[in-house]
Amino acid sequence: MKKGTFKLLACGLVLTTFALTTSCSSDDNNKEAEPVNPITEGRWITVAGALMQTDPGDGNGGTRIYSISKEDAINPNISVNVFDNGEGVQSNRTARLQSSVDGNTLFNITYTGTNGGEFMTYKVNGAKNFVKSDITANISQYAGTSPRWVKLFDGDKTGVAVNVTAPVVVTEADGKTYKYTRGSSTVLSLDLQKSLISDYRQYEIPLTTAEESQGHHIFRLDAPTLNKAGDKLIIGTWMRKTNPLTGANEPSFDRLGSKSVVVDYPSLQNPKVITSTVGFGDTSGYRSFNSFVANDGNIYQATQRDAKKGSYILKINQSNEYDNSYVFSLDTALGIKGSYIDAWRYAGNGIAYAVYTYEGTEQGYLARLDLNAKTATRVEGIDYDADLNFGQYQGFVVDGNEFYIAVTPVGKDGNIYVIDIPTGRVTKGAKLINKAGNHYIGVF
Repeated sequence: MKKGTFKLLACGLVLTTFALTTSCSSDDNNKEAEPVNPITEGRWITVAGALMQTDPGDGNGGTRIYSISKEDAINPNISVNVFDNGEGVQSNRTARLQSSVDGNTLFNITYTGTNGGEFMTYKVNGAKNFVKSDITANISQYAGTSPRWVKLFDGDKTGVAVNVTAPVVVTEADGKTYKYTRGSSTVLSLDLQKSLISDYRQYEIPLTTAEESQGHHIFRLDAPTLNKAGDKLIIGTWMRKTNPLTGANEPSFDRLGSKSVVVDYPSLQNPKVITSTVGFGDTSGYRSFNSFVANDGNIYQATQRDAKKGSYILKINQSNEYDNSYVFSLDTALGIKGSYIDAWRYAGNGIAYAVYTYEGTEQGYLARLDLNAKTATRVEGIDYDADLNFGQYQGFVVDGNEFYIAVTPVGKDGNIYVIDIPTGRVTKGAKLINKAGNHYIGVF
């Protein structure tokens, strides 16, 4: 959708982000709404598919990619077969891909294997024509061969990778009395344009003495987000608990409030743990963004792995603290129990989209979220299927007023869907050809 041109009419004009409304002229009524997000003319839409390794849907057999135009992406008469016609991405298992804002570059850090932790870029030229960069950067000696990472929303300048070494049990001087469990954390910034490490910091991140004495600890970090001021990173956590009596991991435990780690940026120093009293799930997400700076300047963050209360959307204010007056339960909003947000994306003007499942089913669904009203509705117009699983889903594209998502059940054909952000109108786009055991994990 192209940016409309507006003029002030003497008869009166009401302009909102979502629509232009006036009754004075049929010409003005035909003008297009101001786009919610910037538009990239000629943007490529790259689809990614994950191959089965041993079990259907495990996605551990590698990743393939294929690019089409926006016009083809929204065309149901177009078919894409990434598994037969696409190009492989360097990764021993499922690649964790990011794309530039204009869709012309893909960023990748190899996940596991002999070259795990190697960062490279791919120039997108359409179809299976991807040109891998000659310059790479290997971060494995700092962040391991399986780093979690995302691109910051800073104009494609920076990526941040994070890692926690396997937490170890520490005892008191007597060698018997449990003290705490900790791993060593790494936060590393990458210059995406020059393909080099900008900076890194390594430190232990303690919880309170009372929390640690009970065995609570940070098991994983993921999904860093740069705040509006550009001076802090908010990093999601995945929490676990050690049994202080046995030293063994407790698979089930009473969860603490949701936690994030705040570090100074760009120095990456002074880690501080903040805690929500609203949510109790983890804030690390899984292979995708999990926090976003909204138009109001606050950060909104999803939670996972809280079987009792389901997923929440939490709010972190511009003082980099949780706003515990903001309560947005996906269970309550959708009228379900045990909701779980696999991945989500802020789309602009308080609207977001989330793929989720809930108690009693493994099938995935898509919901439209209104962060301001704290409401959610299941998106209709999608071909839902019992084998639809978004557990490894990674990539959405937001361009102008359009939100793109790939929807394929495991081992079955599916489609790209394009949703008009202001209205929620759903358009069924290009067909995605699948193969047994495989699934598509995103558009970029």
